[in-house]
Amino acid sequence: MIDDVFPVVSRGSHPAKAVVGEHVPLRATVWREGHDAVGATAAWRGPGDSGWRRIRMVPGAAGSDEFVATVVPDQLGAWSFRVEAWGDPWSTWRSAVVAKLAAGHDAESLENDLETGARLLDRVARRPGETRRSRLTEAAAALRDTGRALPERTGPALADPVAAVLDAQPLRDLLTTGVAHHIWVDRPRGSFGSWYEFFPRSTGGRDQAGRPVHGTLATAERALDRVAAMGFDVVYLPPIHPIGVVNRKGPGNSLTAGPGDVGSPWAIGSAAGGHDAIHPDLGTEVDFKAFVARAEELGMEVALDLALQCAPDHPWVIEHPEWFTTLPDGTVAFAENPPKKYQDIYPVNFDTAAPEALYREIRSVVVAWIERGVRVFRVDNPHTKPADFWHWLIWDIKSTHPDVLFLAEAFTRPARLHGLARLGFTQSYTYFTWRTQKHELIDFGNDLVAHAEETRPNLFVNTPDILHESLQRGGPSMFAIRAALAATLSPTWGVYSGFELFECEPAADGSEEYRDSEKYELRPRDYAAALAENRSLEPWLGTLNRVRRAHPALQQLRTLRFHDIDNDSLLAYSKTDPATGDAVVVIVTLDPHRPHEGTLRLGMEHLGLPQDAHFTAVDLVTGQEWGWSDTNYVRLDPAVAVAHIVSITRSGSGA
Repeated sequence: MIDDVFPVVSRGSHPAKAVVGEHVPLRATVWREGHDAVGATAAWRGPGDSGWRRIRMVPGAAGSDEFVATVVPDQLGAWSFRVEAWGDPWSTWRSAVVAKLAAGHDAESLENDLETGARLLDRVARRPGETRRSRLTEAAAALRDTGRALPERTGPALADPVAAVLDAQPLRDLLTTGVAHHIWVDRPRGSFGSWYEFFPRSTGGRDQAGRPVHGTLATAERALDRVAAMGFDVVYLPPIHPIGVVNRKGPGNSLTAGPGDVGSPWAIGSAAGGHDAIHPDLGTEVDFKAFVARAEELGMEVALDLALQCAPDHPWVIEHPEWFTTLPDGTVAFAENPPKKYQDIYPVNFDTAAPEALYREIRSVVVAWIERGVRVFRVDNPHTKPADFWHWLIWDIKSTHPDVLFLAEAFTRPARLHGLARLGFTQSYTYFTWRTQKHELIDFGNDLVAHAEETRPNLFVNTPDILHESLQRGGPSMFAIRAALAATLSPTWGVYSGFELFECEPAADGSEEYRDSEKYELRPRDYAAALAENRSLEPWLGTLNRVRRAHPALQQLRTLRFHDIDNDSLLAYSKTDPATGDAVVVIVTLDPHRPHEGTLRLGMEHLGLPQDAHFTAVDLVTGQEWGWSDTNYVRLDPAVAVAHIVSITRSGSGA
C-alpha cells in the first residue's frame, strides 16, 4: 500500500511547485501485511525524458512507515513522479538471520534460512549486466558450505560489499506502482528574488519653481542604477498604459481633476490606447525596450502590472460594451471596495454570455508584453476574476513561454489565496503586512512552510495602498525591523519606493492610505540628499540583499524553523540549505523603541548538529563572533541593530 504521498496538491488535480536546482523532498507511507520488509523507489522524469529516473527512498522517522527521498529537477517545465513500493526479500532475510544468530540458533536450525539466502543471491547474480557476480556467487556458496563454521558461512552474505550491491539495486517482489503526480518547475526567480516597485512618472524631478515634472521611461532608466546598487533583482512597474480622462481622479482620490492632474495608473485606457499601449507621456516602445535592456545589464528584470480593468474611455468600453456591467439606470458599474469607490475604473465582467473573445484579447495583451521583454507579471486583484479564467490563461501562456512568472496580488481569505496558487500563480502576496506580534509571525511562518508545495510568498513591506500602522508609529527602527523580517522569513520580498525614506504619513487617522498618495499625483524624491544626510534606509536594504545572495539558506522556504527565546519582543528562527549545508539563525527585535535581551534555545537537530555541539556564530551584519551552543544569551538594542543574522561555522565538541 502506498499512502500519504507528498508533494501532492488538491489530490493531484494541480501540480506542486519547485524551481530548477531546488532540493525537492518526496515522501510516502508504504506498508504491507505481516512482518516482511518493504522498500520504495521514487521514479521521476522531466521534459524530454524518454524514461523514468529512479532513486531509492530511505526510511523516515522511526516507527512511521514513511519513506523519503530528495530529487533535484534540472530543467524548466512539467515533471512527474511516482512512488514504487515493493517487498524486500533480502532485507527480510537478513533481519531474520541476524536476529536468530543473536539468539544463539545453530547451523542445523538455520539450514532452510541459509538456503533461502543463497537462492536470493543466485537471483541477484543472474541479473543481466551484474558486474559483481563473483562476489555474490561466493557468498551464496559460503551459505551452502556445511564444512564451514556458522559465522564463516553467514559472514560474506552479511558483509558490507554484498549489502552495497543490494542497496544499490535491490530485489523487488510484489512491485506496486503508484499514481503519477506532477510538479511544475519554474526558473529560480520563481522562488527567490528581491523586488523594488516604483512609478516611472515620478522620476522626472522638479523644475526651477519646485514643481514636479512628469517622468519618462528615459528618466526611469537612469533610476535603475540606484535600485541595482541596493541589490534588487526585480523592478516592478505599476501600469504604464494611457490613463483615462473621463472621471479622472485628482490628488488624494478627489472626484475632480485639474488640468495638470495625472490620474491613477490603474484607470487604464483612453483614446491613446489600452492595455497593450504605453502612456505617451512616458515614451515609446523604443524607450521601453531600452529600459528593459538597461535593467538586464544591471542584473535585474522588469515586472509589469496586469490590471484587468478599464477607464470609462478605454477602447474596450466602446468596442465591447458586453464586457462590462450595465446597471438598471443604463450606466456602467464602476469599481467599489466599500468604503472605497473608484469612479474612474470599470471592472471587466467575465460572466458575459460569450467570454471567448475576452479571454483571447487578454491573452494577446500578455503576449504583446512578453514580446517586449517582460517575463514577470504582477496581477492586480486576481481574486475578483473567475478561477477558470486564470487557470486557462496561465497554463496557455506557459505552454509556449514556460519561463513567465505570475504574482497574485490577492489580499484575501486563505481559500482564495491558496486556490489561486494551485491554479498556477507562481507567487502570492500574503498578510505579512498585518502580522506584527510574535505569535502572529510564528503562526504566519509555519503556515508558509505548510503550504510551500503550492503557495510561494512574496512579502512586500509596503505597497502604494498599504501603509501599516506599525510604520506610521514605529519610526525608522520599525522600517528596519519590517525589512529584516520580510527579507529573511521569505525567499522573495518586496519594497515600494519611499520606504527607504521612512515615508509614514497617512491620509487620515486610522487610514492605511498615504498622504499625497503617489497613485494620484507625482512624487519626485531626492534619494541622494537623504542618503548624504544619513536619513535613508538604503544601506540596510543593500545589506539584507547582499546577505541573502551570499547565503543559500536564506533562499529557502521549506527549512524555516522557529526557536524558543524567552522574550515576547524577540523572534528567533533559522533556515538551512540542503545542498550546501549553509545554516543561518536570525534574531529580530519587534520593539523599535527599547533594548531587549533573552535566552535563545536552538534545538540543535534543526541545524543538523548534535545536541552538545559548539560552534562559532558570525553576525553577518556587524562581523561580530560568539561561541554558541544550544543555549545562548542574546541582546538587541534597536538604536544599534534591529537584528542578528548569524552564520554558523561548525567547530568544537560534538560538531
